[in-house]
Amino acid sequence: MLLSETAASIKNMEIRGAGRIARAAVEALADYAGSLDTSDPDTFRMEMRKAADILTGTRPTAVSLPNAVRYVMRALDSFESVEAARDEVLRRAAEFVDHSEHAIEQIAAIGARHISDGDVLMTHCNSEAALGCILEAHRQGKDIEVYATEVRPRGQGLITIRTLNDAGIRTNYIVDSAVRYFINDVDLVIVGADAIAVNGAVVNKIGTAQIAHSANETRTNVIVAAETYKFAPRTILGELIEIEERDPSEVLPREEAEKLPFVRVRNPTFDVTPAEYIDLIVTEQGAIPPELAYTVIKDYLGWKIEDLR
Repeated sequence: MLLSETAASIKNMEIRGAGRIARAAVEALADYAGSLDTSDPDTFRMEMRKAADILTGTRPTAVSLPNAVRYVMRALDSFESVEAARDEVLRRAAEFVDHSEHAIEQIAAIGARHISDGDVLMTHCNSEAALGCILEAHRQGKDIEVYATEVRPRGQGLITIRTLNDAGIRTNYIVDSAVRYFINDVDLVIVGADAIAVNGAVVNKIGTAQIAHSANETRTNVIVAAETYKFAPRTILGELIEIEERDPSEVLPREEAEKLPFVRVRNPTFDVTPAEYIDLIVTEQGAIPPELAYTVIKDYLGWKIEDLR
């Protein structure tokens, strides 16, 4: 797939899920590096940076995207020749994809330990990491049941219930607004994340915060399953994570909206769940309380404050 096609697919959500987005982006960078016909180092660096900017501009909230792109682009920090730089880009891209794919397996193994036999779970949106924990618990023979939300307006919950159904897991499919009605029947909430701030706050699909709030009221634990590359380094400096707002036509068809001149349709894709509503964040490096988010950014992602200025 061409870089422009990958960027378009990420932007219009044909490629969705933070992990899938990150892998698609680094693979696109690798393909682009391989196709660049130049022996001039400055030209190669300039064209690669343009490509990186195109990709990172497609989904502003998913920090997995700039983290993944940065990992690959560090190949351009210093190099002797275009050929050497190209080889390093390809190596880093392959390394990132391999790490990303194995991260889900590691998260699933760790997360499944926190799911007990007989638990009723609730999940929201379509998170590879969260589903991995649920599927692994089921594979271990634990008797579980799941409440999965519809996830308006794009309906990602349909993908989730098909996956759970194919695995033979008893699943209840509910509209987003029914969460409070059913939360008393739930033992554990497990969701993914698109970004995690330095203070442990989690940015995830719109509706996650109200689920976590309901869980907090009923003393139901909330686990977030997320790869380390979803932690947002620039929040160290106090920067806020940009919340993407998508086309209103996803909520109300344009022809209908035109008949309502005094109505503004709002369509934020994500919301922010405060750290105090989260009990545990499960990463491929282990399970941590949200208060330790900074250690992931510093120790595992290798970001320093001076890198962010």
